[in-house]
Amino acid sequence: MAVYVALLHSVVLGAGRRVVMADLKAMAEELGFRNARTLVATGNLIFESETQTIASIEAQLEAGFVKAFGKHVDIIVRDAKTWLKLAEGNPFVDGIGSEVAIRVMRQPLEPQILEVLAKYRHSGERMAIVDGDLWIDFGLKASETKLLPVLTTKRLGIGTMRNWNTVRGLAEMIDR
Repeated sequence: MAVYVALLHSVVLGAGRRVVMADLKAMAEELGFRNARTLVATGNLIFESETQTIASIEAQLEAGFVKAFGKHVDIIVRDAKTWLKLAEGNPFVDGIGSEVAIRVMRQPLEPQILEVLAKYRHSGERMAIVDGDLWIDFGLKASETKLLPVLTTKRLGIGTMRNWNTVRGLAEMIDR
């Protein structure tokens, strides 16, 4: 059995409707994934499965999500080893956990994207690409950043943001 981490791009189904984590766990188990568990109510799922390709698991979860919740949501999956490497690769460990975030990407970003995003960056904000994912330290200014509105699927490709606290929490869940 292998352990996987799945990140939903959004848990909002529509006005006043959000995905309940117990329902998300039930959906994963109906798909045959085992020992499904969640971290906070923002679409973070850890589960076990027979070894499969990441693309296969993403497709199964996305199809299952449409069936269970009636809406398509992009879901990014990493195996446990890759997630732990991601967590160890934070270039901004000196930052505050809620102010450091990563956009976990389905397809790796090229380093040149940093040049495109630089014009939206406040002074004090730091950015780095590590293994194709975008790390940002908002430097105590996440509520004032001009970066978030430009970090779109249209501009960057399919991906989803998580803060450093969540990344560490998921890594701790894997190690248990």
